[in-house]
Order: sequence, then C-alpha cells, then structure tokens
Amino acid sequence: MGKGGEKTEQSGECSTKTFGVYTWEEIQKHNLKTDKWLVIERKVYNITEWSKRHPGGTRVISHYAGEDATDAFRAFHPEPDFVRKFLKPLLIGELDPGEPSQDRDKNGEILQDFRQLRETVEKMGLFETNAMFFIMQLGHIILFEILSWLLLYFLGTGWINTLICTVLLTTSQSQAGWLQHDFGHLSVFKKSKWNHLLHKFVIGHIKGASANWWNHRHFQHHAKPNIFKKDPDVNMLHVFVLGKTQPVEYGKKKLKYLPYNHQHEYFFFIGPPLLIPVYFHIQIMHTMISRRDWVDLVWSMTYYIRYFSMYAPFYGVLGSIAFISFVRFLESHWFVWVTQMNHIPMDIDSEKYRDWLTMQLSATCNIEQSAFNDWFSGHLNFQIEHHLFPTMPRHNYWKASPLVKSLCEKHGIHYQEKTLWQGFKDIVSSLKTSGNLWLDAYLNK
Repeated sequence: MGKGGEKTEQSGECSTKTFGVYTWEEIQKHNLKTDKWLVIERKVYNITEWSKRHPGGTRVISHYAGEDATDAFRAFHPEPDFVRKFLKPLLIGELDPGEPSQDRDKNGEILQDFRQLRETVEKMGLFETNAMFFIMQLGHIILFEILSWLLLYFLGTGWINTLICTVLLTTSQSQAGWLQHDFGHLSVFKKSKWNHLLHKFVIGHIKGASANWWNHRHFQHHAKPNIFKKDPDVNMLHVFVLGKTQPVEYGKKKLKYLPYNHQHEYFFFIGPPLLIPVYFHIQIMHTMISRRDWVDLVWSMTYYIRYFSMYAPFYGVLGSIAFISFVRFLESHWFVWVTQMNHIPMDIDSEKYRDWLTMQLSATCNIEQSAFNDWFSGHLNFQIEHHLFPTMPRHNYWKASPLVKSLCEKHGIHYQEKTLWQGFKDIVSSLKTSGNLWLDAYLNK
C-alpha cells in the first residue's frame, strides 16, 4: 500500500489525485488489463486509461505494467521533455525512499553503468544525424525505381530485361524497408512529426504498407525482445517452436500442429518465401481496414496506383500482379534472413524481468562490419547497438559498439558477433535444435 497519503482505488484509476509513496510490492500488483501502473525515474504513473491512447500502441506500454520503465522510456522517446507533458496528469506518487530504483532482482550496478553509457554516447553526439547519409539512402532507392522503369521503356519486356528489373525493384524495396525503419524509430529528424511524415511516405507510398501497423508491432519487439506473449516476432502461430522451453512444453502437451523435428527443413518453403507476400500483406490490409486506419490506407493505395500506372502498360494488370508478387517473394527472403539471424539463435523464453542491457544482449547478436554487410542489412548487423539505442542514427552504431563491448566485458555479459554466413547457418541450426527438443519431449515425457 501507499505510505504517503490516502488513496482510493477503483478498476485502475484513482478516484482522487492524491500523491502517494509506494513500495515495489504494491506497484507490481498493478499489472492487470484494467489496472496498470509503471515507474519512470522513481515516479509512479497510473497508465490504465492512457495506454488506450498511447501513440506507440496499447500493448507496448502495457508490457511494462508493474515494472520500472525508465530505460524503455528513454530508449523510445527522443523528445522526453515533450512526452513528460503527457505523463504529468498520470502521476500518482513516487517510490518509497527505502526502495531501490530497480525492481525485482535487477542488478543496480549494471543499470547505473548503462545509464552512464547512454549519457556518454549522447555527449559524443551519436544521436546527431548526418543528413547526407539519409539523402543518399533515399536517393539510391528512387534511382533503382526509375532505372527499372526506364529499362522496360527503352529496351522492352524480354526475359532478361524483366529479370534485371526484378533485381532492381527487389533491391529498392528491401532498402526502402531499412529506411522506413529509420524513420519509424524517430532516428532521422530531431522533431518526431517529421519522422512520422517521412515514415508514412516511405512505408506507405514507396512500399505500400502501413506505418501504424509497423509501429504497434515493431515497438513491442524492441520493448520485450524474444519474450513470449510480448514480442509478436516470436509468435509463430504454431508453425515453429522456438528456444529451449517452448518445444519442451509443446512436446509434453503432445501438441503436434506440424512435424517440428523437420521445421529446419520446411522453414525454407514457408518462412522466407511467404512472410512478406502472404502473411504480412494479409495482416497489413486487415489491420488498416479493421482499425479504420484510413490515412495509412490512402498512403498504401498511392503505392498501388503508382505501381500499376508504371507497369500495367508493359505487362497488363495480371502480369503486373505476377511481377510484383515475384519481387515480394525475393524481398521476403532478403528480409527474413537478415532480421532472423540476429534473434532466432538467441535466448527465447517467457518474461524474466531483466534489466535493459541484459535483456537486449540475451536476445540480440551482431554480424561483422563491412561495407557490404552495412548496406545489405541496413546496419542491422549492429543489432545490439540498435536495440540498446533505437533512436540512434544507424550510421553511428559502429562508434557506440566499442563502448558497449567494454561495458559487457565489465559485467560478464556475452557480446556475440559472427560472420554473415554463420548468422544464416545459426537460424537453421537453432530451428533444428528446438525441433529435436520437441521430439524428445513428445516421445519421452
């Protein structure tokens, strides 16, 4: 209970605005759907109603109900003073002076050292954007789009020209995926509103997808990476079993939606080929329509209008549909191998309430730096630095990397870095390991 004033509780909201003093034991009770509190910088906030209006989505903020959200708050908000205006009406009290700043069994020294690291990289200017870098990124995306159309216009639609055009569009779409990721994370402009606008332009007009769909899904992944029921990227809809605990649970319960001991084989047929052209496409359209997200739907439609205006004269409507489907098929392979090599081989489990640094390092790994790897992965070869500092412009990850390594060495936290090829191999080997764990539990437990 609060110790610094009377407090009347209802189903999540306080009927009076009495400022209280609370213990962690009391705060941790308020992690229900109808009753959500969290702590930021030792201040206690009731987010029950606000979570429904939270710009990043209801789920991402709700994942921290009953917890300290200080590091997550700092990670996601490049304009913290502006955001605190919205927090002020939600303030209901503060931590009891006798309570530590960290909740549960989190290591206070790690927390303090990481926060000092964040202050260091801020002072180094690593959150400052190189405008020319992002101009070049957008420029080469548009250039590939123009070249693909000019190729068909001047040289015709023969098989060789069509294949070259496919490669150009696949590259453009994949690189646009990395660029929308930058805007979505508010890592380009100082003002969030410009990031939001350019995010809608790139993901909507250039790619035909939804900014809000991406935000609500991807921010959850960053807030609680590789954590079942919180990270949508590890919700495999019974198609795959991941990590070391889920396969055993499925096996003990005799759950066999698919032959999981062969998942490392059927992954090649239903993973990379289908994620973007089938699953994501259906989910995006369903989300925009069901949530009546008409703004994103209009942005998406401008892509399809532009695409069919450009390519229907060459291939006809059905031919254009087949053409873009093949581009999506190739793009999907690119996307899946790049994004999963950093996460699937890592620890995937239920909530363990770790500190920000430990949680992110257990769920992410890096791929060796090279000019090709940086370009090919949109700098997501620096997945560790990206997860620790999601609003940092990607061209600065390499500068933060040595500092992160040093901090990890100090606290005995494993900082994984591997080759690109090893990253690809580890996806398959981890799926095989999880599948074998399922089979053993299914047959013997």
